[in-house]
Amino acid sequence: MLPKNLRLTNNSAFKATYHAKNSVSDSLFIVFAGKLKKSEDFPTRAGFVVSKKNHKRAVKRNRLKRLMRESYKTAIKENKILQAQNFMSIVIVARNAAIGKDFYSIKSSIISLISKLKINE
Repeated sequence: MLPKNLRLTNNSAFKATYHAKNSVSDSLFIVFAGKLKKSEDFPTRAGFVVSKKNHKRAVKRNRLKRLMRESYKTAIKENKILQAQNFMSIVIVARNAAIGKDFYSIKSSIISLISKLKINE
């Protein structure tokens, strides 16, 4: 589990990230990025979303969210996600194809999408 200071926790933070209109996608995920940081005082916060439309079973949705969180966390520890540090918040939304994928395909997809994010100044 990500520490509380690295997680998006309230609905307004998710909405603000969606309205920034900076996103990239592939067949597994859509990644939304919030505004750019003005200072480096606080870490980038991440949120993970798996819709009920993807799968009706909560067990499947929760497993996918756990895999997404762990892949994001290990990618940060391995310093593979450096560009994410420029944004205030990131939301990763799963698509239907992500259900049932293994950890390594999820991790590589998240790393590639975050590296593709544009820094609009």
